Amino acid sequence: MVELLSDPATLGSGAELAVADSLQALSARIAEVRDTSLLYSNNVWMLFSTAMVFIMALGFSCVEAGFAQSKNTVNILFKNTLDTCIALVIYACFGFAIMYPGEFNGWLGFAGFGLSVGADYDPITYASGGYTYWTDFLFQAVFCATAATIVSGAVAERIKISAYFIFTFFLTGFIYPILGSWKWGGGWLNDYGFYDFAGSTIVHSIGGWAALAGVLILGPRIGKYVDGKPQQFSNSSVPLAVIGVFLLWLGWFGFNGGSVLSADPDLISKVCVITTLAAATGGMGGVFGGIIAFRRLDLGMGLNGILAGLVGITASADLMSPMESLFIGGVCGLLVVLSVITLDKLRIDDPVGAISVHGVCGVAGTLFVGILGTQAGLSQFIIQLVGTLSIGAVAFLSSLAVFYVMDKVMGVRVSPDHERQGLDSHEHGMRGYTITFEN
Repeated sequence: MVELLSDPATLGSGAELAVADSLQALSARIAEVRDTSLLYSNNVWMLFSTAMVFIMALGFSCVEAGFAQSKNTVNILFKNTLDTCIALVIYACFGFAIMYPGEFNGWLGFAGFGLSVGADYDPITYASGGYTYWTDFLFQAVFCATAATIVSGAVAERIKISAYFIFTFFLTGFIYPILGSWKWGGGWLNDYGFYDFAGSTIVHSIGGWAALAGVLILGPRIGKYVDGKPQQFSNSSVPLAVIGVFLLWLGWFGFNGGSVLSADPDLISKVCVITTLAAATGGMGGVFGGIIAFRRLDLGMGLNGILAGLVGITASADLMSPMESLFIGGVCGLLVVLSVITLDKLRIDDPVGAISVHGVCGVAGTLFVGILGTQAGLSQFIIQLVGTLSIGAVAFLSSLAVFYVMDKVMGVRVSPDHERQGLDSHEHGMRGYTITFEN
């Protein structure tokens, strides 16, 4: 009967022809409803993931403000607030079009200023029905803002606010979008076979390399190194730092889970499990490393270990098994401790450990794609190494150039008096903590 109705030539009456036409229309309508429903479910998950990544800006704010000295709290919060705003605006104006230019030479492209859809735009077919154009932009924009925020903590407590925001403009408008286009925009690294699921290199190590460039130009904070030994500065609020880390851990469910780019229930679930297991062993590795290095239960290393595990698994959360993710997280937790110690020996002052967490562990996590998981192999490791070194070199050198020119033209560091007294009173005219006790 189905075969009969599917071939109008075999039908013997007008009534049968009408039935066949109705069945064909019904089939088309079912397909349309299926595609629309799939788009709705995919798009809702992508928007929810975007919201989780967006809240990571608050997590970074809390971590940096908690680890910084209380006299610089407002400055930290101001930078994290405004660099999110700046990144979103710049990415909308031209960053998105640089990072996703469509057909281009694989190195540099531009799709035009602003956000717009063509006359032939169809949300059902855009991105294979995974999400709409508008969701695509917003999801990518909050990733861009995340890369900018990484720099804030490393250059904290001694950078001019004007210099910081000028650098944010260049990072979010040019450095990040151009390098991101090489992989996620379909550029030469994508054709080469480089793999970075959610941005261990493209987001985190770019931010880490940029932070290193800024720290080298700025130099260490006054009093940080005495006779070659690093000095401990008082934290404004350790509880706030803990809150920030758990906000970031929560946001990573959207960061990695959203990078599935659909509402595939099984893959999202697996990615989220892999992500959180790596974070857990990262925290344990950081604490264990702190015991070995400092002979104490170091909460700061435990917190940075959690973030290190998250950064390390971000390149491969869809490729690893649970046991492999446990190993990657633990290694990155230990690695962040070793990196912090090494940077201090080199007198590279990073108040929150951003270079170690995002730069060092971003590189390590990207290389793990060629060591463990479903794509492991010598050829893939070489591809990962080439991609990591290429992006790292350009991110570092371009950031160094921007900081160097700014330093020569306008200076990037506040005066010694302002640094000693705190940036809050001189840059903002207010304090972060104003609690007073009365008899």
